[in-house]
Amino acid sequence: MITVDDALSKVLDLFSPLSAETVPLRKAAGRVLAADAVADRDQPPFASSAMDGYAVQNADLAQGATLTVIGESAAGSAFDGAITSGQAVRIFTGAPVPVGADRILIQEDCTAAGETITVGAGLDESFYIRPAGGDFKRGDIMAAPRVLSAGDIALLASMNCAQVRVVRKPRVALVATGDELVMPGESPSADQIISSNNFGLKALVEANGGSAQILPIASDSEDSLAAVLQAASSADVIVTLGGASVGDHDLVRKVATKAGLEQSFYKVAMRPGKPLMAGRLGDTAMIGLPGNPVSSMVCGTVFLIPALRAMLGLGKSAMPREVARLGRDIASNGPRSHYMRAQLSIEDGLLTCTPETRQDSSLLSVLSRADALMVRDPDDAPRVKGDTVEFIRL
Repeated sequence: MITVDDALSKVLDLFSPLSAETVPLRKAAGRVLAADAVADRDQPPFASSAMDGYAVQNADLAQGATLTVIGESAAGSAFDGAITSGQAVRIFTGAPVPVGADRILIQEDCTAAGETITVGAGLDESFYIRPAGGDFKRGDIMAAPRVLSAGDIALLASMNCAQVRVVRKPRVALVATGDELVMPGESPSADQIISSNNFGLKALVEANGGSAQILPIASDSEDSLAAVLQAASSADVIVTLGGASVGDHDLVRKVATKAGLEQSFYKVAMRPGKPLMAGRLGDTAMIGLPGNPVSSMVCGTVFLIPALRAMLGLGKSAMPREVARLGRDIASNGPRSHYMRAQLSIEDGLLTCTPETRQDSSLLSVLSRADALMVRDPDDAPRVKGDTVEFIRL
């Protein structure tokens, strides 16, 4: 049985960044940029007005001075000409600033009458001109890799990038095992349960940049499991759920070994999630998660998300930890790392992490309420409310 850190290191050794593909910008949100994107224009491409008002020469702005309005500049319809001293051009936000103007006199600081304006008192000190290239310039880049946010997509559009190179989505095959399982919507017998962790892990994978396929449930027979593993062989990673322990019906290790599995490790000193394994089956990485629903979701967070990030070119590292104040007293921990389902809150202005009182690894309702995994080291001493603790945000 190895430590969580050692197990994660061995898992990450199985993965490398995937190839890239070109996608339309409208389909790039949430994808990982694989190549630097380059702006092909300045933004704004011309000096533009930041306010509604009048384009003028600053030297003309004495209180009571009158200026002749000689035209108008609107967004998409620039004034075709130049202004000289004593002249003004009506201008609107985003419109090009006319040649000869060096300031925008906002409309609140003047009085309009026919074709003239009169400068008021107490002028706003800002000139309200956005310089050409003030946001970015032609040749500026958005550096890869990065997960493309909504703001990134807007910036790429402004950079005139209609298509972008992104890392292809990791393909994850989810294989639930066991005669006791039926799919949601089916009618289980008295000794069967609904398969849930495959659906939870599909959601986890797809929320973290992957594409997940739920394969048919493999029954407790070697032939059934071998057939499903063969069907999953085109995936980047096969994730089995259950069947990796030492019971008479736990066939995953046995069948995978017969198929050529090069096992990296088996069993991790953590709870929930002790019966965890990983290795390589031919050209495909394989991770064997526990069948217990909560255990599989916790292990998915600790091991599978970092594996996805490694395939997406985002580096090889553990899930980030944050610190908070402990919300209640807790007893000492045992010999394994413990990932406690917990809730985050703000108490007395401080971020507080309160572990659930019930930590049984079969309780999906507790996991559903949790927004953090509070991490305890092996043999951690008793803790009291207010102590500093580490957590992984869910």
